[in-house]
Amino acid sequence: MTEHCGTVAIVGRPNVGKSTLLNRLLGQKLAITSHKAQTTRHAILGIQSRDEGQIVYVDTPGLHQRGGSALNRMLNRTARAALADVDLILFVVEAGRFHDEDRLALEAAVAAGPPVMAVVNKVDRVRDKSRLLPFLAELSQRHSFVELVPVSAETGDQVGLLEDRLLAHLPEGERLYPDDQLTDRSERFFAAELLREQLTRRYAKELPYAVTVEIERFEDQGGRYLIHALIWVEREGQKAIIIGRGGEALKATSTEARKQMQRMFDCPVHLEVWVKVKQSWSSDEAALVSLGYGD
Repeated sequence: MTEHCGTVAIVGRPNVGKSTLLNRLLGQKLAITSHKAQTTRHAILGIQSRDEGQIVYVDTPGLHQRGGSALNRMLNRTARAALADVDLILFVVEAGRFHDEDRLALEAAVAAGPPVMAVVNKVDRVRDKSRLLPFLAELSQRHSFVELVPVSAETGDQVGLLEDRLLAHLPEGERLYPDDQLTDRSERFFAAELLREQLTRRYAKELPYAVTVEIERFEDQGGRYLIHALIWVEREGQKAIIIGRGGEALKATSTEARKQMQRMFDCPVHLEVWVKVKQSWSSDEAALVSLGYGD
């Protein structure tokens, strides 16, 4: 049987559901998610092996216009760089909505050169389904997509069809990775991401984007992981919010992050977390690189 194999970059504006879609396609959680825009800050590789071949997904930060900080610029650069040298681009848009940032993402996808497939996500949220056909027709006028597939990443509706169509558009060739490999990222990387996910979910209203996580120590102690994590903020007031009265807020955040790590790593985890202040780290490119940004 002839196999198809290739790389697919997932691109779109922030909060359109790219990471949720990646997790659904892979059948397990790989990318962190929240309702806050710019939750994804790194290009993350997800590998899906099927009998008919292999799809290598690259999840990207949402392309955006907001803000001029070094972090914003680096996220946009990371997203655009991920579009180079892929076989296909998956442009994700929300059903019934097309904003300036959607246009920005589509322009970047088209400029990159590879064929572009459009995925209309969140169709389950469109109550009046008669609105869907005109939106699909309007979207098809914006670019000559190789295909246009409506899906719901949340419920899984039509995601199987999307997989089939993606594979059909990839070149014939041998698999790039072993069948049992899910990603190229380390467990250390995912430990930081899972803690940052809890911070983003718990403090979305209280804190700006200037919160990040650094793993100082990651040690396999014979079936148990010892993890020491630093949460970096930019002001003392932000530190106080994360810690909470009597340290209760930080304890609750760390406990949930530890549970998520144990689920992903399939072993007991001992997690210790500290909060530190590094002023203006999100505006300092050297600080961003030291904290693992700029893939």
